[in-house]
Amino acid sequence: MSALLLLTLVLGLLALRQNIIVVLLAAAGYVHFVWGDGNLEYLAEDLWISLDNALLLAIPMFLLAGNIMTRGSIARRLIDLAIAVTRPIPGGLAVATILSCAIFAAISGSSPVTLLAVGTILYPALIENGYGKRFALGALTSGGTLGIIIPPSIPLILYGVVTETSISDLFVAGIVPGILIASVLALYSWWTNRHLPAQNFDISEFAGALRKGAWAMLLPVILLGGIYTGYFSATEAAAVALFYALFVEIVIHRELKPIDFFDTAVDTAKLLGMLFPIVAVALSLKTILTIEEIPDQLALWISTIATSKIVFLLMVTVFLLIVGCMFDVISAILILAPLLLIPAMGYGINPVHFGIIMVINLEIGFLTPPVGLNLIVAMTAFRESFGEICRAVLPFIVLILGVLLLVTFVPQTALFFLK
Repeated sequence: MSALLLLTLVLGLLALRQNIIVVLLAAAGYVHFVWGDGNLEYLAEDLWISLDNALLLAIPMFLLAGNIMTRGSIARRLIDLAIAVTRPIPGGLAVATILSCAIFAAISGSSPVTLLAVGTILYPALIENGYGKRFALGALTSGGTLGIIIPPSIPLILYGVVTETSISDLFVAGIVPGILIASVLALYSWWTNRHLPAQNFDISEFAGALRKGAWAMLLPVILLGGIYTGYFSATEAAAVALFYALFVEIVIHRELKPIDFFDTAVDTAKLLGMLFPIVAVALSLKTILTIEEIPDQLALWISTIATSKIVFLLMVTVFLLIVGCMFDVISAILILAPLLLIPAMGYGINPVHFGIIMVINLEIGFLTPPVGLNLIVAMTAFRESFGEICRAVLPFIVLILGVLLLVTFVPQTALFFLK
C-alpha cells in the first residue's frame, strides 16, 4: 500500500508538470517518513553527505572546460580540420558534420553543448552547399548525442558515482561504442549525399587547419591516454582538461578574454545550480532505498519474470527507451541505475557494460519526444518546428538502435580495452 501511494505521489506530481527536483524531494521525504524512522532531519543530513564526494568534482571541471572551448576558438578549429580532411569525399561536408560532433563530444562531455557548438557553424554551411534541410537537421541533432557516450561523459560520471563503478573504466568502455555510433552515422551521411560532387584536396588548407587545430586535437589524446594508462583518475583528468583549455585559449590562441572567462564561469555555475540539487536528492533517495533493500526486492521480482539474461536485457532496453521519452538522462540515471544494476549483476552482467547499455539507451531518449532534450535545443537553435526535427532524426535513431543492440548482446564491444 505504501509503495502504491509513493507511485501515485510521483505520477501525480509529474502529471502536474512539477520540476524534477520537486518530484525527487517529495519522493525522498515520503520514503524517509514511511520506510525510515520518520525523522526528516536525516534527509537534510543525507543531502549534505551525498555531495561530499570527490568524484563529483569532475562534473563542474568538465562542464567549465567544455564551455571555455565553446566560447573560444577550439570548436571552430576542429570543424575546419574535419572539413579539410573530408573535402575529397562525395558529400564530404556531411561526413565532416558527424566527425566534428564526435571530436567535440570527446572534449566537451555534453550533448547540447556539442549540438550548439557544431550546429551553429555547420548548419548554414550544409544548406548553402546543397545538402537537404531535413538531413542537416537530423545529422546535427543526432550527432550531438555523441556527447553523452564518448568520454569524458557527464552521464557516465553520474552512473559511476551512484553505482560505485569505476569512472575511468566507464570512460574506456565508452570509446568503442562511441566510435561505432559515429562511424555508422558517418557512413549513412556519406551514402545519403554521395550524389554531391567531391572537391579537390587542398594540401595547404589541410596543413593550415592541422596547424591551427593541433592543440585542440591533443586534448582527447592526453585525457584518454592518461586515464587508460592509469596516470591520472577521472577527477584528475577533469582538472587537466580545465587547465589545458584555459592555457590553450588564453596563452596559445589568445581568443579568450578575462571577461569571457567570467561569463563562462557564471553560465557553468547556473547549470550546476540546477544539476547538483537533483544529484543530492537522488543519492539520498538511493541511500534509504538500499537500507530498506528495495533493489534486492526488485531483483527478486524481475527474476520471476525474466527467465534468462537475454530476456532481461530486452526488458531493460524497452523500459529505458520508454523512460528516455519522458525523463532527462540525468534524472533517469540517478533514479534507475541503482535499482536496475543489482538484478543485472544477478544475471552476470558486468556493471561497466550495463552502464554503457544504459547510457546509449538514454542517448536515444535525447532524440525522442516528448522530452528529447536535443529536439528542444535544435528547435530553438535552427528555428524549425518540433515535428520537422522529429522526422529528421528518425533514420538516425534506427542506426543508433542497431548499434545499441550490438553493444548489448556483444559485451566485448564495450569491454574490449579494459584490463
